[in-house]
Amino acid sequence: MTQISIDAGFDSGNIDILSIDGTRASLAIRKDNMSEFAQWFHFRVTGAAGEEVTLKITGLSGSAFPGGWPNYHACVSEDREFWTRTDSSYDADETKGTLTIRYTPASNIAYFAYFAPYSMERHHDLVAEAAASEGVELTKLTETLDGQPLDMLQMGSRDDGAKQVWLYARQHPGETQAEWWMEGALECLTDPTDPVARALRARCRFHIVPNCNPDGSARGHLRTNGVGTNLNREWAAPSAEKSPEVLAIRAKMDETGVDFAIDAHGDEAIPAVFLAGFEGIPGWTDTLGDQFYSYQAILDRRTPDFQTKLGYPKAPAGRANLGISTNQVAQRFGACAMTLEMPYKDLADAPEPEQGWSPERCKLLGRDCMAALFEWLETQEG
Repeated sequence: MTQISIDAGFDSGNIDILSIDGTRASLAIRKDNMSEFAQWFHFRVTGAAGEEVTLKITGLSGSAFPGGWPNYHACVSEDREFWTRTDSSYDADETKGTLTIRYTPASNIAYFAYFAPYSMERHHDLVAEAAASEGVELTKLTETLDGQPLDMLQMGSRDDGAKQVWLYARQHPGETQAEWWMEGALECLTDPTDPVARALRARCRFHIVPNCNPDGSARGHLRTNGVGTNLNREWAAPSAEKSPEVLAIRAKMDETGVDFAIDAHGDEAIPAVFLAGFEGIPGWTDTLGDQFYSYQAILDRRTPDFQTKLGYPKAPAGRANLGISTNQVAQRFGACAMTLEMPYKDLADAPEPEQGWSPERCKLLGRDCMAALFEWLETQEG
């Protein structure tokens, strides 16, 4: 009988092995360090070429978002370049909630993940390539608690009237969709032949943080940094001890100001791409709100991968949580700020059976968001 091997001792790896019997295994997800959050998994299986493996990830009723598992299909790759989906099913009554993954690898190695990983090595490649582009400046905002650099890229107009645009991603490190989106946006913005990019760089000063949480990313966390802090709840009062990442980003925003901001994320349960705004902030005005709704409508028209029917409930007037980035940025700067959410599941309205929601679609959405920003600027200036 073939005996598979399973390991996760690599960048963003996360799994605990409970038992292995031939080509079947019982597994569990490790919690984020100093936290109760658990949802991200990333591991490899070796030794089963041509044989179906059955992997049972157990205890998921106690995961961070149990609603994320029904109708979810795990991501798998044999070359770590092309990620597809494989047959998966969830049983809430089996072993305190169990996701059963079945896959027959063609080779002796297969990687499984909650979503296609975005490695720290790829992150550094992304930053280096963008920084080498004409007109792009790299700034190290701070050093994380694990000693990693928190990098920001800047480009575009320095004119006094330039719009200050902030794009930032992966406050929640397991939401790798966000950095795939960022890769697409950066490929657009650094392309000297792209007409949208040229127009945007002429009108805007861009401040871009491709990965706000390198420590959680490397550690294989879902939602927190190295000391268990959920960065997207720290924006009202960040600290050097718990959230130096937010402290540095917010301080830089105070220097530059913010006119427009997208904070890119992933959502576990909702099978759609959507935007969350800043309804409920004390400084809400209909004029500011209309700016957000205008951008949302433009993006909805530009791509069938975006929609407005599914999303989060709006906060009541004056009740917005100012610890959340979008609310804090809108309140602090009077900015048109928003949270972009992408799914782990496939889109309900536009399914793609082989890959589901994928890195490729994240990148295309990044480009569409930049084109929508150009059109939005035209409407605001018109």
